[in-house]
Amino acid sequence: MFLNEQEKMVLTQHCKFIIEGVTEDGRKFRPSDWIDRISSLMASYGASHRLVYSDLMHPELYQGQKCLIIDTELEIKNPGMFEYVMNFAKSNNLKMTKVCEVVESKLGT
Repeated sequence: MFLNEQEKMVLTQHCKFIIEGVTEDGRKFRPSDWIDRISSLMASYGASHRLVYSDLMHPELYQGQKCLIIDTELEIKNPGMFEYVMNFAKSNNLKMTKVCEVVESKLGT
């Protein structure tokens, strides 16, 4: 039995954590450059001699606020770094949201 084109598609879930620069009780977390400091742990210098952040962990604006974005793929590719960042966020009571999207891809790709 052969699969038609629609049956060859598979749905997967891709998630990211958004860690905000405020605590759960609304206080701004200090030092104010903590997001840049943590993001730079996985950054490298590109050909233009500029800092290039990892797709797995980087600063980004979310709802007008600078946040740290952690791709859940980091847990697989660098479990030590994932654990470090998640423990940092939890121990400092930082506001964290998990956002997921459903991605459609072809079977076997």
